Amino acid sequence: MPRTPTELLSPADQERRRSLRVMKGVALGALVFMAIVFVVAFVLQERYPWLAYVRAAAEGGMVGALADWFAVTALFRHPLGIPIPHTAIIPKRKDEIGRTLGEFIETNFLEGSVVRAKLESSRIAATAGAWLRDPEHAELLAREASTIATGILEALSDDEVQDLISDLAREHLLSPEWAPTIGGWLERVVDAGAHHGAVDLGVDSLATWLAANRESFSGLVSRRLPSWVPSVAMRLVDDTVYHEAVKFIAAVQADPEHPARHAVDKYLTRLSGNLQHDPATIGRLEDAKSAVFDSPRVRELAAEAWNTAKTGLLKSLADPQSALRRRVGAALSEVGDRLVTDPALQARVDTRVADAAVFLVDRYRHDIASIITDTVEKWDPAETTEKIELMVGRDLQYIRLNGTIVGALAGLAIFAIAHALLA
Repeated sequence: MPRTPTELLSPADQERRRSLRVMKGVALGALVFMAIVFVVAFVLQERYPWLAYVRAAAEGGMVGALADWFAVTALFRHPLGIPIPHTAIIPKRKDEIGRTLGEFIETNFLEGSVVRAKLESSRIAATAGAWLRDPEHAELLAREASTIATGILEALSDDEVQDLISDLAREHLLSPEWAPTIGGWLERVVDAGAHHGAVDLGVDSLATWLAANRESFSGLVSRRLPSWVPSVAMRLVDDTVYHEAVKFIAAVQADPEHPARHAVDKYLTRLSGNLQHDPATIGRLEDAKSAVFDSPRVRELAAEAWNTAKTGLLKSLADPQSALRRRVGAALSEVGDRLVTDPALQARVDTRVADAAVFLVDRYRHDIASIITDTVEKWDPAETTEKIELMVGRDLQYIRLNGTIVGALAGLAIFAIAHALLA
């Protein structure tokens, strides 16, 4: 069954309706009382002349009550259902009232200086810092942020994210030529001598390997000699090769100016130049890059990267004891502590918040105020009238009651003055 209009009202509106009905009854009772007094005084004033003053007061009270009843009723509807001009003002001018209210809010409230003054007096940074420095509050915020982040991650389409990563990889990693960049980087490394450590590491590694792999030289050269060569000679050749290799590596280790080191320097210098300027070298590197990162492989790498990152993030976000959650909570608490203890930081944050709010208000205040205008325009005139009447109608009934009293006093005063001057 459809609900009645009363059932559609909120409990607060239902209470306002009851109060409004009570005040309407009081105002109407005052009018009826004045009418009864007027009739009695009018009938008996010949016998009791002093009742003429009472009659005048009652007459003025009725006029005041009726006038204010008409004025109050005309705001919301046609009095007695008669379409008198300039009545039922609210339902007829609902849209205009909404526009006026929106303009009033835009002009007087959504104004840069007003917003800035309010924000500067609120000490936003200090208040936020005092709240954040409490570890429980920091953990609460970290938990809520984790919930939001988890929801976003789960809502993202894996295919779309993988396509995005793949497109970004192609645009920023694969499409640009690597050779000139690598060549420039290598040139700076060689000019600074930063590669010497890598050369030393390579030489030391070779020396370690030679010391541990003497048997690898057995037959290295001798197996290529004719079969008629004596075995003793073959072993001598292999031993000679091994010892020469050990001596060569030892010499390179001991001499920073060894020709082999200079040969490496020259090779790297020549390679850095070719990578930057030689089309053949650049082409070979680009071909190798394309062979390694062909299109299907890029897609696979993007999928692996996203799945790994997503799984790790979801696991960390869900675990209150994870390093990520602990670090976020600690960072938030530290930020709160700094906001409380650092006046300079407070001033910067307050200023930037105020600047951002003023910018948004100045730029979008008309759009914000239009929400009021558009909302009021969508309201049904009857419902709008009822809502406004419930909000202010009880106070307006006091106007009717006051009108009755003031009218009675005015009627009495006018009659008394006239009687005193003209009688």
